[in-house]
Amino acid sequence: MKRQRGGRAIFPGSFDPITNGHLDIIERALCVFDEVIVAVLINAAKQPLFTAEERVALIKRSCRGRRRVRVDTFSGLLVEYAVAQSAGVIVRGLRAISDFEYEFQMALMNRRLNPEIETVFMMPAEKYSYVSSRIVKEVSRLGGELSGLVPALVQQKMHRKFRPTSTRGRDPGP
Repeated sequence: MKRQRGGRAIFPGSFDPITNGHLDIIERALCVFDEVIVAVLINAAKQPLFTAEERVALIKRSCRGRRRVRVDTFSGLLVEYAVAQSAGVIVRGLRAISDFEYEFQMALMNRRLNPEIETVFMMPAEKYSYVSSRIVKEVSRLGGELSGLVPALVQQKMHRKFRPTSTRGRDPGP
């Protein structure tokens, strides 16, 4: 199997919301690939915090200045999307050993579906090894500080989602 250095890679995910860990993986992928497509998965079975349009806008603003990054949406099989985009590589981030089993299974299934598409695993910087969109949403929902975990714009948008301007009729809590 012949592989070329460079080319186009797909970095798929829900990105609900994008975190600094995601941005770290994008930067690492740009060191290896000529172009990185950040592909936002549209999954009708999930109830995201942000709409697909909001996620795309947040990613575009967070990646502003990175000319070799493109943001898109997709649904269906990832390998079919990769072929349609002429991308030979799927980039996946691994934070911890707990991520590996699921990602390994997905990579093997993608290889079975299309052996020409390769999966590359990248690790984020250690300071992001525990950061996930799920955890970030929970911390924000509970009023915790997100500085350094997500871009400032994302933090502002999450703050608005979880803390509407009016508190009338709501229990302010302890």
